[in-house]
Amino acid sequence: MAGHSKWANIKRQKARVDAKKAQVFARLSRAMIVAARQGLPDPAANFQLRTAIEKAKAAGIPNDNIERAIAKGAGTLSGDGRQFESVRYEGYGPSGIAILIEALTDNRNRTAANLRAAFSKQGGNLGETGCVSWMFRQRGVVQLTGAIAEADLLEALLDLPAESYDLDESGAIVYCSIADLEALSTQLRQLGYPVEDSELRWIPNDYQLVTDGEQARSLLRLLDTLETLEDVCSVTANLELSPELVTDLEATL
Repeated sequence: MAGHSKWANIKRQKARVDAKKAQVFARLSRAMIVAARQGLPDPAANFQLRTAIEKAKAAGIPNDNIERAIAKGAGTLSGDGRQFESVRYEGYGPSGIAILIEALTDNRNRTAANLRAAFSKQGGNLGETGCVSWMFRQRGVVQLTGAIAEADLLEALLDLPAESYDLDESGAIVYCSIADLEALSTQLRQLGYPVEDSELRWIPNDYQLVTDGEQARSLLRLLDTLETLEDVCSVTANLELSPELVTDLEATL
C-alpha cells in the first residue's frame, strides 16, 4: 500500500494509545445521528445505521445512548429543540495539503469558528466551499484485518462488486461504489473474510507527498485537533508521507 495507507495505520496506532472514551462515544454517537438523518431510522433498512450501531455496541455505548442518538438523527428526540444539519467544510493545511471535513452541527457559526482557529494555529486556512472537494470522491470502503493472501483475495473480488483494493501486512482495504457497499461487505463476510469495518469515505483522487518533518508534524497536529472537535464527524486529507517520515513518526508515537 502507498504511504497514505501507512498514515492510516499510524492514526490507528495513535488512537489506541491516546483516544479518550468520551471522544470515542461522541464520535460513534455522531455516526449514528448522521446515518439516521440520511436514511431511515430503522437499522434493518439502513445499512449505515446498522453498522454504526454495531460499532457503538462494541465500544460499550449503553442502549439508551444509542436510542437517543437515533432519535436525534430522526428528529424525534423529545425535549431536544436543536436542529442539526450536516455541513461539509474545506481547507488547506501546511504544504498545501487538501483537507475535507464533514460535521454535524446545530450552530454553523460556532463550528466554523472552531475549525478556523484549528487551521490557523497550525499554519493552515479554512477555505470556501468547493475549494478542495473536487480533489476527492466518495466511495464504499470495506476494511479487512489480518494476513490475507493476495491471490485468493483477487480471485474472490472478480465475482464481487469491487472496484479496487489495497493490501499490506496488516490487512486489506477494498473499494466499491456507494450503492454496492452493503452487498460487498455481506459477501466478503460470507466468504469468511475478517471484515473489521464498512463505511462510506471520501477518498483523494491523488495524494500529495510530504517529506519535511516539521511540516508533517504540523499536519498531524492539525488533523488530530480537527478530529477531536465536538461537531466533526470525519476528516480526510490527501496526505502521503515519505517512507523515511513514516519510520520516524512510528518511532515517536
